[in-house]
Amino acid sequence: MAEIRNYTLNFGPQHPSAHGVLRLVLEMDGEVIERADPHIGLLHRATEKLAETKAFNQSIGYMDRLDYVSMMCNEHGYVLAIEKLLGITPPLRAQYIRVMFDEITRILNHLLWLGAHALDIGAMTVFLYCFREREDLLDCYEAVSGARMHATYYRPGGVYRDLPEEMPKYQPSKWHGPKDVERMNRNRQGSLLDFIEDFTERFPKYVDEYETLLTDNRIWKQRTVGIGVVPPERALQLGFSGPMLRGSGIAWDLRKMQPYEVYDRLEFDIPVGTNGDCYDRYLVRVEEMRQSNRIIKQCVDWLRKNPGPVMIDDHKIAPPPRARMKSDMEALIHHFKLFSEGYCVPEGEAYAAVEHPKGEFGVYLISDGANKPFRLKIRAPGFAHLAALDEVCRGHMLADVVAIIGTLDIVFGEIDR
Repeated sequence: MAEIRNYTLNFGPQHPSAHGVLRLVLEMDGEVIERADPHIGLLHRATEKLAETKAFNQSIGYMDRLDYVSMMCNEHGYVLAIEKLLGITPPLRAQYIRVMFDEITRILNHLLWLGAHALDIGAMTVFLYCFREREDLLDCYEAVSGARMHATYYRPGGVYRDLPEEMPKYQPSKWHGPKDVERMNRNRQGSLLDFIEDFTERFPKYVDEYETLLTDNRIWKQRTVGIGVVPPERALQLGFSGPMLRGSGIAWDLRKMQPYEVYDRLEFDIPVGTNGDCYDRYLVRVEEMRQSNRIIKQCVDWLRKNPGPVMIDDHKIAPPPRARMKSDMEALIHHFKLFSEGYCVPEGEAYAAVEHPKGEFGVYLISDGANKPFRLKIRAPGFAHLAALDEVCRGHMLADVVAIIGTLDIVFGEIDR
């Protein structure tokens, strides 16, 4: 009788955020997976080590580049850890701005995840729909920081600057005539808050459109229902967090359980799944987008009514206003010292975690009293999820691996740091 052997297959990059850096070695029995071995050390950029050689403020930009789909949420974890060690609290307005941009970031992340996940499984239209909305939100990033992706907007003590009073507008070009430009600029006539408010009015209708395309779609359900099931107790043991944990039916969300900034003042619900499969995780993330929209609305209302400072007034930590720096010697010295050597953080250690779109993003910081971290460790949510890939994939067909990688929502910048 012929000897039947399992064969080993190299499974290449199957996700836009794993552009060539995820190597899966699959042991196959025909079409069925016996074992999946993720090789993840292919993007190591030494973020944690680099941060130990730079002043505290200079590493904020590195945080953006970890999970490069959830830029400001990464900054948030790092900045919170520094604030814990310094013992400072940012002004209330800055906290609301941070929460608003955290939720804008959550929507940005989930839109890319939804478009990419659907594309992986074979639905092309959703990808185009999602990127239509991402464009508006990336304009909000650009309005406050000047950058569409790597914003470096959060700073210890607050945020870089207050929200702008006017939105950048489109100009006529050879691609867009005056009529086109007038239509495109219709919701850009007011401030950034007006623009965001206009977006929150429109967004629920867009989410309905995504759901029309996918939620009851026969092919989508065939590809996701009952695939990659993780029971609740196993999800806890594997160190899952975020939508991966909530999809398995555990209502754990740091915004409710360990509120930071102003989350305890806001009203929102935690969506929870029942079966712990790819389909439930999809439903959880879609509902999260609706809840984020709710939170953004509340932040916009509060920010309209309450002007105020967005940075603490301690010039040992925050730079003085530029105009004052040019006329006042004291301010110039503060500015020079701050940007040449930074500030010294008291000895000690701190761990700060935020409810990142992918799960619990934590920063563990040890200071020896110098102007740079002694040690920095990042708790990346995606790392635990990818580590469970072998267990989640076993017994599934080859085509299901694609759906499972999609549902993990992995970005290698944070996994391999």
